[in-house]
Amino acid sequence: MRTEDFNFELPEELIAQYPTQERGASRLFVLERASGRRIPSTVADISSHIEPGTLMVFNDSKVRKARLFGQALDNGAKVEFLLLSAASGEGNVVGGTDRWLCMCSKARRQRIGREYLFPKGVTGRIEAERGENKILSFAQPVGDAYLDENGHMPLPPYIRRGDSSLDESRYQTVYARQTGSAACPTAGLHFTQGILDSLASKGVETAWVTLHVGLGTFLPVRTEKIEDHVMHEEWYQIPASTAQAVTKAKAEGRKVLAVGTTSLRTLESAWEDGGLPEKAAKTGIFIYPGYSFKAVDSLFTNFHTPKSTLLMLVSAFAGREAVLSAYGEAISKGYRFFSYGDGMLIL
Repeated sequence: MRTEDFNFELPEELIAQYPTQERGASRLFVLERASGRRIPSTVADISSHIEPGTLMVFNDSKVRKARLFGQALDNGAKVEFLLLSAASGEGNVVGGTDRWLCMCSKARRQRIGREYLFPKGVTGRIEAERGENKILSFAQPVGDAYLDENGHMPLPPYIRRGDSSLDESRYQTVYARQTGSAACPTAGLHFTQGILDSLASKGVETAWVTLHVGLGTFLPVRTEKIEDHVMHEEWYQIPASTAQAVTKAKAEGRKVLAVGTTSLRTLESAWEDGGLPEKAAKTGIFIYPGYSFKAVDSLFTNFHTPKSTLLMLVSAFAGREAVLSAYGEAISKGYRFFSYGDGMLIL
């Protein structure tokens, strides 16, 4: 299947540069797979579209202030680094590590051995390369306490502005608990405590997984054939309570609704014959048309970028032609796209 088959034209003015004035005030595009119906709605009214007894699974990963600016010691150049994860591959680096896997600006110029000065006098050097990324070695451990004070929110590149104090709260879900993501699981940005309460009063159950989002999920597919694309791995964890809740819902014929592609990828990665286990592991699962879903019955997500693995995942779930047709309608009706954009509920 060709990557170009997942391309579409999007007017630049529909790329949301800021969140809505109030969280939860976004529009909602409801797509029913069985009937093909498309229903305009709002996220605030999402509970009216979800059956009682449905189990909604949220990703509670918290975005790290992972964007860090350094000054090259050889010529004074300003270099931007995005700290992705511990170089060791550990999922939890809240307490700090001196070796980070990172992306950086003007990557070809950032060669092994080059040294940098970071805020508060912290120094670091490029120790090695790992694929397209670098291993940045600091003179002392760098963790979330340091990044909270000196780092920036890692807004995606299609948001063409610097981060502000607004993003510290709005580029974070209200239920974020486990720090570790280098990008936000953005479907969850729509939910307020009031919306969660309305779902509970409707008889909708909730459960939580953790998948720390790396940038590999959001990068465009550069291969001509999607089958040749290789996903970056991301760390996830499924607690016992969620494993039991999902297994029980499936056994009872109740729907499992994944909130976001990260929740969906977590559930589909871990599902085993007969149920979902308690588990902590890495996943590089790449879901595209032809994939047979095992754990997830419905999906709440945002509108995604052209030729991305996320669009391919949604197309696998609802059908490529149906999704691209729905995107075309959303564009014609002025829906807002990407991280700070509107929501889509696929039933």
